[in-house]
This record gives sequence, C-alpha cells and structure tokens, in this order.
Amino acid sequence: MVAEKGARKARGAAPVRGFGVQRVYGVLRQEIIEMTLEPGQALDETRLSERFEMSRTPVREALVLLAAEGLITTLPNRNTIVSTINFETLPVYFDALTLMYRVTTRLAAMHRADVDIEVMREHAARFDTAVQNADALAMIGSNRDLHVAIAEAGRNLFYTEFFTRLLDSGRRILRIYYRTFDDHLPRQYVDEHAAIIASIVARDADLADRLATEHARQIVRQIQSFLSSDVGAKLVLESQRPS
Repeated sequence: MVAEKGARKARGAAPVRGFGVQRVYGVLRQEIIEMTLEPGQALDETRLSERFEMSRTPVREALVLLAAEGLITTLPNRNTIVSTINFETLPVYFDALTLMYRVTTRLAAMHRADVDIEVMREHAARFDTAVQNADALAMIGSNRDLHVAIAEAGRNLFYTEFFTRLLDSGRRILRIYYRTFDDHLPRQYVDEHAAIIASIVARDADLADRLATEHARQIVRQIQSFLSSDVGAKLVLESQRPS
C-alpha cells in the first residue's frame, strides 16, 4: 500500500515539474523574442527561481531549452545572457533566407501532394487570424510553420532542415519587422501567402519562384530601412554594448 501511494505520488510529481519547466520556458521565450529581455541581458538562475517561485532545477531545464534554440548563451565564466543579435551578419543571412524562400517554394510547386496544400492553408489561416488580431508572436509562429510546410512539400530534407534553422534563428529579426508596422501588418502580406499557395497548387514553379523572391525581398527591404533609421541604429548600437 505504501509503495502504491509512493508510485502515485511519483506519477503525479512529473507533470507538475514538467509544467514548471514549460511555464518558465514559455514566459522567457516570449520575453526574449519580444525583446522585453534585451540582447546581452544577464539571466540569473537564483533570481529567476525567486521570480517564478520554484526551485532552480526547472529553471535550469528551461534555460537548456532556450539555449538549444539559440536564444540564450552561456559564457566561458558560466554566466548566462540573452543571445545578442549579430547585425553584422545580416547581409549574408538575408542572402541565405531569400535563396531558401525561392528554392523551397519552387520545389513545393514541383512535388507537392494534396495533403501538403491542406496543411499550408491551415497555417495561412492561422497567420491571417494573427494579423487581424495584431498578435506578433502568433504571426511569427504561423509564418514559420507555413514556410516550413512549403519546404516539406518540396521533399528535400536538407533544404527543409536548413530553412527551418534560418527561420528559427531569425525570430527576433522578424519581430523587428512586424514592429516596423506597429504590429498591424498590411493585408497585402496575407494576400502574398495566398498567391504563393495558389502557384504551388497550379504547379507553376516559375511563378512560385518569382512570388517567393519578392516576398522575401520586401521583408529584407523593410528591415534594412528600419535599421538605417535613427531608432534602428540605436538598436544596433545597444546590441553591441557590453552586458
């Protein structure tokens, strides 16, 4: 009987701990992407455990998850900080991003199945709803999921993995992009997704390539325009400031 109670207690403890990890991870992830926690800002396990009113173990596990996503960095002195944004590498990042938009969308038009279209439309609908609600985090997530689904429809695992990493590593850049619109994204960007999906449905690889190219380039132009502004220049300087 005692053993049975102990087993039930053990079974009940795991979800609580798991929930704690997910709670810390979710809150910190949102704050990092929103840049409420600024690039280079220190993250102290003790202070975080006090903030979330839990032991350091779930906090530490949450930090491991965030580190795996590249959102935080552990320095040689074992201090943990919010990962900085390396604006100097943006030109080559944008080149790679634009290329992967083109390649994956072209391949999707060539190799897609009907079930792929259904998945794309589901993610596009989520993006549409997020735009209507001016929900930046939902826009970032649904946009990422849509373009990963397009890549998966192209049936090239290596392109899909690489593009997914690019999209994930650029979440804060995309957050800056949406902020330039005060999170009220013009309707044309929802329509662009619809046009890209239509070109994939039609199996028109050349049109899909052209639409994906322009879709990527307008994102790049908007971000570059922002970074050249006074506000953007200040953000770049702050990201280079020692923590």
